[in-house]
Amino acid sequence: MSDWAAVVVNYNSGALLERCVASVLADGSAGAVELVVVDNDSSDDSLELLRRAHPDVVVLRPGANLGYSRASNLGIAATRAPLVAVLNPDLELGRGSAAALRARFDGDPGLGAAGPRLTNPDGSTYPSARSMPRLADAVGHGLLGRIRPSNPATRRYRQLDADPDVARPVDWVSGAAIWLRRAALDAVGGWDEGYFMYVEDVDLCWRLRRAGWGIAYEPGGHALHVQGVSTARHPYRMIVEHHRSLLRFARKRFQGPRSVLLVLAAPYLAVRAVVEIVTHALEGRPDAPRVGG
Repeated sequence: MSDWAAVVVNYNSGALLERCVASVLADGSAGAVELVVVDNDSSDDSLELLRRAHPDVVVLRPGANLGYSRASNLGIAATRAPLVAVLNPDLELGRGSAAALRARFDGDPGLGAAGPRLTNPDGSTYPSARSMPRLADAVGHGLLGRIRPSNPATRRYRQLDADPDVARPVDWVSGAAIWLRRAALDAVGGWDEGYFMYVEDVDLCWRLRRAGWGIAYEPGGHALHVQGVSTARHPYRMIVEHHRSLLRFARKRFQGPRSVLLVLAAPYLAVRAVVEIVTHALEGRPDAPRVGG
């Protein structure tokens, strides 16, 4: 049995899927990888390009777009390794990343999830390791994150003042590239399939932490991430899905007396979604929506 597995969830990613798979296979730093691609009913040539370059890679085709959580669970169930990475198809894994993440898990038996350093195509660091925002920071980031990205709420939420070269414990890491201890994942029941897109990574890390598992950022692993390749095809649906997911998580998080906050959260998120749709339409942007994550 391999020491680690990788699940790549694909949806119309074109040539990027093959590049992603090639980068995973090329990183032999942690030994041979148990690799599975789950395709969410793509209609482009991504699977054909993958087949030509890597005919032996296992591809699961459920015949429908399951969303990220269900596809992740399906792929994980098809692997056996004790450590499994779930990856977006629009990233290229840096060599040595698997070894760095495995070493982090080997050194901390209580670690449930960890994420590598992600960089944007321009070389800047993507803030993939974040805090669970307090209510004031969540509202502040939601209102100001796009128009004033350096506002204090966004800086705290995205941990923008942390040194990206230093490993640290965090509240959650991006599901674009997340390594998971299988025992921890099994303990919390896997990814919540009630999320189609967005916030499923926040939810998973939140549940892991509530169950006593740690979450870490490990910059010894690194990946180049091209964001929004799949979501650009359906920008308005993605905006709606993002806000639906935020409301789902709010309903989980705000229980008991705090549930009164949902009376305000629901209309706030509805109005915010409409504003983002209108803004995206007025900007005439052909690319992925900026969903304010």
